[in-house]
Amino acid sequence: YAIGFYNLENLFDTCHDEGKNDFEFLAEGSYHWTGEKYVHKLHNLARVLSEMGTDELPAVGCAAIGVAEVENAGCLKDLCQEAPLKARRYQYVHVEGPDQRGIDCALLYNPDLFTVRNVKLVPYIYKLPQDSMRATRGFLVVSGTLADEHVTIVVNHLPSRGATSYYREEGGSQLRVVKDSLLKDDPAVKLLIMGDMNDDPQDASMAQCLGAKREISEVGEGDLYNPWWNELASGNGTLQYQGAWNLFDQIILSSSLLNGGQKEEQPGLKLCGHQVFRRDYLIQQDGPYRGNTLRTHAGGTWLNGYSDHLPTVVYLKK
Repeated sequence: YAIGFYNLENLFDTCHDEGKNDFEFLAEGSYHWTGEKYVHKLHNLARVLSEMGTDELPAVGCAAIGVAEVENAGCLKDLCQEAPLKARRYQYVHVEGPDQRGIDCALLYNPDLFTVRNVKLVPYIYKLPQDSMRATRGFLVVSGTLADEHVTIVVNHLPSRGATSYYREEGGSQLRVVKDSLLKDDPAVKLLIMGDMNDDPQDASMAQCLGAKREISEVGEGDLYNPWWNELASGNGTLQYQGAWNLFDQIILSSSLLNGGQKEEQPGLKLCGHQVFRRDYLIQQDGPYRGNTLRTHAGGTWLNGYSDHLPTVVYLKK
């Protein structure tokens, strides 16, 4: 089974959502967003989403894919109507969140492989008095059944690098509370925490506050494993900044999904691989940004690209 994550980079429709600051994605906004551009964006994203996981599972792709930066349920409905996703009968889970720009997290899933049982949006809590009027993406918790096992997926998008690391560290700590709560409810749950962390695996929010370990040998009962730490160290990333790769797009796994380490081995779903999903068409092939991700806009110009992030995938075997 393949499970993925992809930051869709501003999947906005062309209409204003009341109370949201989405004006730059209107026809008169800074991106001059139009129906034609929106349709192209849907086509492009559907191609990527449908190909994720096919390196190992060419016939089925991903059982579930967490996504970030989607405006509303209407965008997800339109996306799932795209031919490559419709052919696999993809459905979506979405809870409208409080983010001031209007971007949310969601989960796409193949109902033939993953059955949704319970959904909730756990809010990100701002704790400083000066932040009392602020709101951002919460933690989308989707519990269900995969391969006859209880699997829970948490999709999130931590505060951007426009904020100090404190806010992402708070996010990591709050994710840890969510993780502990889920494990208390069912110690055997197979848990995947995924998202655009806006931090690399070795940063404090992930390594210390969430407590995701670099090596399987370090993972004890109730701990988390982050396979992307060594992936980034080997030179692979999901987005570039000033010519250097970062790996913000992580899928972190509970000890119940691992073989080896400090945990006594049990049968069932286990991690058997992971990858940064990379295709030539996702990368700029010429010009000053050659080798970078081919995004939707750059420098005020519409590039008809995909996203400023590359997707990630983990493979599980029962």
